[in-house]
Amino acid sequence: MATNYETIIRENLTRLFDDPPVDLAERMGAQRAGNSYRLRAFGEDCSLSPEGIRFSGNPATGPRGLLVSLYALNAGSEPMKTVPFRSFRELPGSMPYQGAFTSHTERVLVPQVQAIREHIPRINQALDAPEGRVEEGDFSLLLQPLPKIALLYIFYLPDEEFPASATCLFSANALDFMPLDGLADVGEYTSRAILRLIR
Repeated sequence: MATNYETIIRENLTRLFDDPPVDLAERMGAQRAGNSYRLRAFGEDCSLSPEGIRFSGNPATGPRGLLVSLYALNAGSEPMKTVPFRSFRELPGSMPYQGAFTSHTERVLVPQVQAIREHIPRINQALDAPEGRVEEGDFSLLLQPLPKIALLYIFYLPDEEFPASATCLFSANALDFMPLDGLADVGEYTSRAILRLIR
């Protein structure tokens, strides 16, 4: 029996491939191979076709697969604009999601700030850090969980006056490629990937 995620993924793929845009590969930042599209998503090779979504060859039937299907449905034709980076609370309509976003994307990283700093090269390589660096806070990570969505994580180490902190910002036009609730989940699953990489 299909899970809710599988059902929604299938519905999204049906909508997408019933009348796909002629420039779908360009919109997603993907490569076309027949009726399949290949891209990098959450640090893995991902393929998308009418038959389904796969990560590293395995069927994607959970939240990350759903996010890729939403990205494919919503990706606009313009290029990604990274700056100015925007906090989640700056995004229109974000108020109902702010508590969950802060908890699942930012606060979850705070106990591991020192370990994250020690694994920066590994995280950058695994999660497709784009070229160029952004120097913010005590250190920062610029990651690209989807081809046209970048996240800037800014970290502060604890000191005598302040505890450690983690902030996640979105590339300037991220909403052109993903609906708001999906963007919140992109942050959460990127943070989960960071935590997996430091363990």
